[in-house]
Amino acid sequence: MPDSERIPTNLRTLLILEVLGKSDAPMTATEINEHLALPKQTVHRLCATLEAEGFLTRHENSRKYHVARRLRELGSGLLYNSRDHIARRQILLDVAAKVGETVNLVVAEDSGMRYVDRVETDWPFRIQLPIGTNVPFHCTASGKCFLASLSPKIRANFVSALDLTPMTHRTHTTPDTLLKELRDIRKRGYALDEQEFFEGMVAIAVPICDPADRFLAALAFHGPTQRISIEGALERLELLTDAANRIQNVLFAAHD
Repeated sequence: MPDSERIPTNLRTLLILEVLGKSDAPMTATEINEHLALPKQTVHRLCATLEAEGFLTRHENSRKYHVARRLRELGSGLLYNSRDHIARRQILLDVAAKVGETVNLVVAEDSGMRYVDRVETDWPFRIQLPIGTNVPFHCTASGKCFLASLSPKIRANFVSALDLTPMTHRTHTTPDTLLKELRDIRKRGYALDEQEFFEGMVAIAVPICDPADRFLAALAFHGPTQRISIEGALERLELLTDAANRIQNVLFAAHD
């Protein structure tokens, strides 16, 4: 626990965000302060300010805080614009060359999964999902990869609140069937999109995690069924998993 008297005033907000970011569950201001030992009024005031500015939000109208839109956008922006971006980009280029299809780096946001980086295939026939595109959680490989990373209770609550709009006749439209697949994804370590988002498109995704094994982003590739089947995607799974591990090492190993 840090010495509260030695924590500079302008660092206290960042430490609050760090404590909350390392937690697997929402926290009250009092619980956050157990890690900081700051004056109680200071932590409550800073948390209230972060909430008012859109960095934190209350969990289900309780006293517990969790990250909000602005903090998620900050995190994904740091991921994209970090000094490791060039190395990460080279890994995406390498994977795209080996799998022969479009490769995506995708992060979770409040409104769905957002593409933050991608390498397009050279094939003239391809499915356009440019950087910045948001796609649903329930019918994409990257979205299901994220959902499967959640703890069972949080996952069930999350899925129960989702709008399970059918995008194709293969889309999950009931929480029970989606949750069953998410349990399987959690066990096997990868997610598939078997024409659930677009007719004629398949995809596969694996998680990129931080050193604490928490979901950071999904690494995925997709292609039309005229060129790639689910079996073909699974044949390339090891390439994708190895690349996810390489990206994790780029993001974290150099900073240990």
